[in-house]
Amino acid sequence: MMKRIFLAAIVATFAAGSALADDTCESKAVGKDGKPLAGAAKTSFMKKCKEDACAPKAVGSDGKPLAGAAKNSFMKKCETSA
Repeated sequence: MMKRIFLAAIVATFAAGSALADDTCESKAVGKDGKPLAGAAKTSFMKKCKEDACAPKAVGSDGKPLAGAAKNSFMKKCETSA
């Protein structure tokens, strides 16, 4: 009986974790009317969303925000992987 409860708790934990992790820029690209964005509106939204997601991560090993070429390089890598 305890094994079943433990197994159910683990399965519920993983299900909740994957549901929360699905909040990507692609899933957020929806207009005010509830329809998915398309064309230039979607391109613009995706670019801004990726920039907003990567900007807080642009911090050097010393804890200071990156600047200049280091920031540009980091942002380019981050945005292509996001």
